Amino acid sequence: MTAARVAATPAPSPSRNLFRQLLRDSGYVLSGLPLAIVGFVVAVTGFSLSLGLLVTALGLPVLAGTLYAVRVLADVERIRLPAVLGVPRIRPVYRVPDSGASFWRRTLTPARDLQSWLDLLHAFCKMPVATVTFSVLLTWWALAVAGVSYGAYDRAIPYGPNDQSLSALLGMGNGSGARIFLNTAIGVFALLTLPLVARACARIEGSLSRSLLTGVAEMRNRITVLEEQKRAAASAEANALRKLERDIHDGPQQRLVRLAMDLSRAREQLADDPVAAGHTLDEAVGQTRETLTELRALSRGIAPPVLVDRGLPSALAALAGRGLIPIELRVDAGLGEPGGRPDPTVESTAYFVVAEALTNVAKHSRATECRVTVERAGERLRVGIDDDGQGGAHLAKGHGLVGIADRVRAVGGQLSVTSPAGGPTEVCADLPATPGPW
Repeated sequence: MTAARVAATPAPSPSRNLFRQLLRDSGYVLSGLPLAIVGFVVAVTGFSLSLGLLVTALGLPVLAGTLYAVRVLADVERIRLPAVLGVPRIRPVYRVPDSGASFWRRTLTPARDLQSWLDLLHAFCKMPVATVTFSVLLTWWALAVAGVSYGAYDRAIPYGPNDQSLSALLGMGNGSGARIFLNTAIGVFALLTLPLVARACARIEGSLSRSLLTGVAEMRNRITVLEEQKRAAASAEANALRKLERDIHDGPQQRLVRLAMDLSRAREQLADDPVAAGHTLDEAVGQTRETLTELRALSRGIAPPVLVDRGLPSALAALAGRGLIPIELRVDAGLGEPGGRPDPTVESTAYFVVAEALTNVAKHSRATECRVTVERAGERLRVGIDDDGQGGAHLAKGHGLVGIADRVRAVGGQLSVTSPAGGPTEVCADLPATPGPW
């Protein structure tokens, strides 16, 4: 198997990234005030009118219209958040009216939605925060631009006899050189600290928006993910128990039944035909050894001692050594060191993924060679198994990869399978690389 060659692309320079982030933060903050003003006006006007008209039949429709209007502005803010906070865009699922609902029930639908009230609260709260961040950042930009370029327009400014007192008080004299130096120094300081100020203003304003506009949705998503992990863990455990039961039934249990029959036959033969009894006992000893071998293999599939004692590199090396086809193994050596080993659950899951995938390769793929790659990528653990087989593997129910997917989801990971007809097949597991207590 030939390894794919990936051309290395030069990473953008830190200064370019800093400048881009400065522009994103500044654009977010400076455009935030006009949007905040619009939202504040809509919220105050609509809410005030709805309160004043509650005694009539128009109060609730006005309130519903206000909530729908601030929802549009909230959606605009959600689109703007990823650029400054680096989080994926999340839009809450709003309550929708039931089919066949009456007019008044449809009108009351947004008022029964918690997120709609949070959107309204955001329209009220964003205005004062945006005013402060806008003023601070605009002042910093003005100091930076005016100060750095002060020497270019100093002579065009008419000064009176007392206009240079600041330079004199600082002991720098009253000359234009001291004045230019002082203002340029202020400008340079503002320019150097401008990225930090812009980042702080953007994060303050963005954090407020995120907590009110996506906080509930993020919490619900986390709850959903935890529930899916719980279901996946239960499904993976059930599949593992069924597989273990099937393997024991088809292997050691059958051998133990035959062993019992051989021993019974040997006891009957012992008095009449000792030689035949000896042959029967020899067969029983062979059955015992084969049963022990199968039990050891089953125990290695559950929790191999080498994995617990020496970590993933050694365990996977032993696993690859028992492979029926040539296996190229690439494992990050740091995963076997005390300070680099992941959590035991994640480590066991990574071993399980490789073991099950190699079993599927040997049984179904008709591959001639296979490659296993396990490496740490930041806070994630990447596990990949590639083979040159006939393909056709997928995560549909009833296939062997479903158990692997459940086991991976149970620890907060994701499994992807690419296996077109005719091959090749790529199985990739993305696991959290949480450090373990090693």
